[in-house]
Amino acid sequence: MKNLPTKLFAAALLLLVSMTGFAQVKSDYDKDTDFTKYKTYSFEGWQKDSDQQLNEFDKKRITDALKAEFEARGMSLVESGGDASIALYLVLDSKTSTTAYTNYMGGMGYGPRWGWGMGAGGMGSATTTYSEDDYIEGTLVVDMYDGSSKGLIWQGILTTIVKTKPEKREKTIPKNVKKLMAEYPIPASK
Repeated sequence: MKNLPTKLFAAALLLLVSMTGFAQVKSDYDKDTDFTKYKTYSFEGWQKDSDQQLNEFDKKRITDALKAEFEARGMSLVESGGDASIALYLVLDSKTSTTAYTNYMGGMGYGPRWGWGMGAGGMGSATTTYSEDDYIEGTLVVDMYDGSSKGLIWQGILTTIVKTKPEKREKTIPKNVKKLMAEYPIPASK
């Protein structure tokens, strides 16, 4: 039982670390649209100059990953006038996470006592330690419009923690775009 707080702290830390690699994906689409009819698409660019927050390498990583995913669904990129048009929007937010760990110690050297405020025959004590971590949360919105009617037919939203090291982003951007495109109404061909 003496190692239980340490084990709980380790489990909580592991959960926190695993969550930082987590990408949250949401999507919505027009249920009346036949997505099999879209064979070509064109990029309409980044909305509201949201790409100004990205360097050229990351912009290319995102568009290349999207191209690969659309190709896997039988769609080809054209310069303009595609069956569908794709608009991209990006938001980057600086965030802070706070973690607290409380170390309970019972009196008289008996160690922690769950559910009791005192150890055997003495006063217990507790020490709480707080730590803050700064990180960047990125949200990528992919809007797909019908080329003829200009109506929105699919929207995918990806929210994730932005990795600071370029070599990490080189791997995580395609992986996260793949998660996003898994929500597209047409699955990728094998």
